[in-house]
Amino acid sequence: MANLKIKNLQKGFEGFSIIKGIDLEVNDKEFVVFVGPSGCGKSTLLRLIAGLEEVTEGTIELDGRDITEVTPAKRDLAMVFQTYALYPHMSVRKNMSFALDLAGVDKKIVDSKVSEAARILELGPLLERKPKQLSGGQRQRVAIGRAIVRNPKIFLFDEPLSNLDAALRVQMRLELARLHKELQATMIYVTHDQVEAMTLADKVVVLNSGRIEQVGSPLELYHQPANLFVAGFLGTPKMGFLKGQVTRIEGQGCDVQLDAGTLISLPLSSASLSVGSAVTLGIRPEHLELAAPGDTTLTVTADVGERLGSDTFCHVLTASGEPLTMRIRGDMASQYGETLQLHLDPAHCHLFDADGVAVARPLRAAA
Repeated sequence: MANLKIKNLQKGFEGFSIIKGIDLEVNDKEFVVFVGPSGCGKSTLLRLIAGLEEVTEGTIELDGRDITEVTPAKRDLAMVFQTYALYPHMSVRKNMSFALDLAGVDKKIVDSKVSEAARILELGPLLERKPKQLSGGQRQRVAIGRAIVRNPKIFLFDEPLSNLDAALRVQMRLELARLHKELQATMIYVTHDQVEAMTLADKVVVLNSGRIEQVGSPLELYHQPANLFVAGFLGTPKMGFLKGQVTRIEGQGCDVQLDAGTLISLPLSSASLSVGSAVTLGIRPEHLELAAPGDTTLTVTADVGERLGSDTFCHVLTASGEPLTMRIRGDMASQYGETLQLHLDPAHCHLFDADGVAVARPLRAAA
């Protein structure tokens, strides 16, 4: 079992508050990803869990045992760093076995654990090589193997793929996902890359300025963001936002007059707004399309386009100067400065109040 419980965790440096009261539970066998912009506190939170930083206030429990003041070596956790941290003078085999050798573990047990980790990570032919003879991806696998042989209760990953090139990051991402399935281990992973968060995680923790903005499954956060920050952070390209004002509320619906000139009727899951309230409408690029007769339309001016083969990202500007991105499957050739009419589907629109809190949801999950 490996259940982690964090209660009111706080961390300050020289009078500055970095982690501002975090409550979180990580359940056995979960793959949990901490994601957020640079400086949000995600790596500091991971280091607090690992015991590499002292807690200012709050507690950390592992399977009901308070480990807040326990030394890192006795927490039964294994950390994989961004910079690999391999011993350059040691072979792959010795790098992987070093912690067990220091602990005095029987040599036969050590050899068995190293061989099993090498099998899982396909490192068998590389065991006698030195780190300088390995590629970046192979070095990262060795660092992961060093953690596997310790058989920890929780694996901690601190941006382990950020030093790799784009193609290798995709490959290693798949390998990490397979590793989690094969080991059935509990993993906590820190990244600023939302694609890694969306594709790897069972549970995503979105952090901002030392606080948790939202916790949930990747698709839950994507389709039902709790606020403007989460809505704008998750998704590539990002969600587009349009300012407006509520002009009518009736039953479970409301009308919003957008600054861009369109009046749109939206379904509400909350009646917390009033007529005259300032709001922000959000819509994702894949839910914008060219309008057909009878659609609710938004007039925009075409900006630049990005043709990727399978998709085209068409960047546009509204009459109020707000930027939007339309994602079209295949190839679409819009002319710079061309006037376009876009369709706003109310079922795919999100609504946020003046404080940025979500007050409306689409009636159905986005396809």
